[in-house]
Amino acid sequence: MENRLTFKDGIKKGLPIGLGYIPVSFTFGLTAVKFGIPVLLAIFTSLSNLSSAGQFAGTNLIIAGATYLEIALTTLVVNMRYMLMSLALSQKLESGIPLRKRLLFGFGITDEVFAVASMETLPITSSYMFGLIILPILGWTIGTALGACTSEILPPMLQNAFGIALYTMFIAIIIPPAKKSKSVLLVIGLSVALTCLFYYVPFFSFISDGFKIIIATLVSSSIAAWLFPIKDGNAEV
Repeated sequence: MENRLTFKDGIKKGLPIGLGYIPVSFTFGLTAVKFGIPVLLAIFTSLSNLSSAGQFAGTNLIIAGATYLEIALTTLVVNMRYMLMSLALSQKLESGIPLRKRLLFGFGITDEVFAVASMETLPITSSYMFGLIILPILGWTIGTALGACTSEILPPMLQNAFGIALYTMFIAIIIPPAKKSKSVLLVIGLSVALTCLFYYVPFFSFISDGFKIIIATLVSSSIAAWLFPIKDGNAEV
């Protein structure tokens, strides 16, 4: 037992992640219901997705009246990093873990879960991974439920005040990494520039809001990848 990662180890390391997710998902639930998404649907979205940036982006498109295709493509682009994380983490899993369990682990992968699991030096067991992902899943879902239910009882004045929560959350997500990484700062700057271009130049008015986000994301990230390639397997810090 001393040479294996156990369920208890996963619970201990997943606890701070789960607690940290509650205020973030609280904002998601509050904002989603504020803009007309039913309470149960908001909760089910968090329970079935576990994707902060993807959920906020998808919710923003739903509010804007985007098509299903636009929502699907946008969330695919935003969440594509999880596929790469899952592939990388699969190399650290203990041999013999069946596919059905690996799929469950993939569902529970987040940026923070991946960071914790990738730091392990021992082969990762299935019990450890279940322990690591269960509290983040519960924390994200519970926070959404609290935010969604709270939005129902708040007076209209406070509900309107929380309308900026979606935008402040995006700012809180992008500012810290932008201070540390030139590539992230470049992606943000290019995305803002392209978004302004699409918004203020009448020629681009035929492009829907959903595809504007997709185009801005793909173009800015491609340029950053070209200018700041990762060498020797190490990302820029």
